[in-house]
Amino acid sequence: MSRSTLTSFKKKALSKASVKKEYEALSPAYNLRKKLIALRQKAGLTQEQIATVLHTQKSNISRLENASSMNSPKLSTIEQYAHAVGYDIKISFVPKKKAK
Repeated sequence: MSRSTLTSFKKKALSKASVKKEYEALSPAYNLRKKLIALRQKAGLTQEQIATVLHTQKSNISRLENASSMNSPKLSTIEQYAHAVGYDIKISFVPKKKAK
């Protein structure tokens, strides 16, 4: 018996409509957190360093960057984070895809 890879597991799971719907609903928050981490790393900052810049604690930065966090950050927090790593934010809205 061979072990399934993450890719094959994901493909099988996403073939279920209910799983795919939930996955897509969580995607924006996950992508935001991945982007925050990437920007911080590109700026050469640790979580401790960005926490100092933002006058907060490392645990708050960790929670902000944690993809499984149930807390949604405020827009002002994201903006402060972006400025700390040398970026401005831009928000765009895209039309929803219509179900077939």
